[in-house]
Amino acid sequence: MKAADRIPEAENGAHDGTVADAVRGNWVDRYAPRPARPYLRLSRADRPIGTWLLLLPCWWGLLLAALSTDGFGLTGAWIAIGCALGAFLMRGAGCTWNDVTDRHIDGSVARTRSRPIPSGQVRVVQALIWMAAQSLVSLVILLTFDWAAIWLGVLSLAPVAVYPFAKRFTWWPQVFLGLAFNWGALLAWAALAGSLSWAPLVLYLAGIAWTLFYDTIYAHQDAEDDALIGVKSTARLFGNRSRTWLRGFLVAAVLLMGLAVILAARDRSVLSLVVALGGPWAIGWHMAWQLSRFDPADNAGLLRLFRSNRDAGLLPVLFFAAALAL
Repeated sequence: MKAADRIPEAENGAHDGTVADAVRGNWVDRYAPRPARPYLRLSRADRPIGTWLLLLPCWWGLLLAALSTDGFGLTGAWIAIGCALGAFLMRGAGCTWNDVTDRHIDGSVARTRSRPIPSGQVRVVQALIWMAAQSLVSLVILLTFDWAAIWLGVLSLAPVAVYPFAKRFTWWPQVFLGLAFNWGALLAWAALAGSLSWAPLVLYLAGIAWTLFYDTIYAHQDAEDDALIGVKSTARLFGNRSRTWLRGFLVAAVLLMGLAVILAARDRSVLSLVVALGGPWAIGWHMAWQLSRFDPADNAGLLRLFRSNRDAGLLPVLFFAAALAL
């Protein structure tokens, strides 16, 4: 990367602790107590899109389980709230672990050198204690769920632990991110239904395809720096063929989510099934809109597209909830 392309120290947050790719004027930088800010930044609380991307597959799985079992009630409401709290906490714990393992790499990348550990705001030992605290609170929430969900929650630690190292040994680290970030589709289904079936498994695959789509877009921001330091990603792997691969992930996500809906809601009324199928249709159109604006040379535009996946993922939630009401 050319020197002119790097983010000057005065602009990358090093002067006041803010992080380069956080939304300007976010609540952490404006309102959080000053001693807590480095830890909240370590948890990406100043960048909530990751929490949304972890939470939305949970809500997909929960609502499809409700469509399959014809039940939601207070149990479903608590699972929805518990998943939201757990997504915030486990995303924070996962990001903390990611920053501990990537602290040397992050210091060499323009976008990430302002993060709390490479910038010297938080020591590694402090970060590990913070990670453990978030994980323990999340465990307390998990223990209120069905035993099937509890075991799935324990198993979810495996892909979370492996993901930060994936970029060192495979060109497909986004697959490992997808395995971790969409686990909630399985967990939330099991929390309500008590067991798994084909529908949540297919939904899980749909979520992985969606993750490959949005995180390949995201990874293009760091492609030049990653090439210099030898970090692998699908953005580097696909290169000029990224648009073709993104289109493939879009189609896979829509078809797999559509199949999951049919498997979950096939015994409901025709109207309910049709409305539920609006979920994959809507997210597909949103992903197509993103693809039409994909420009690998526009880092600011890539970040905007990545963040827009909160809205993309909320669309199936709205359609599934509407179908449940019919």
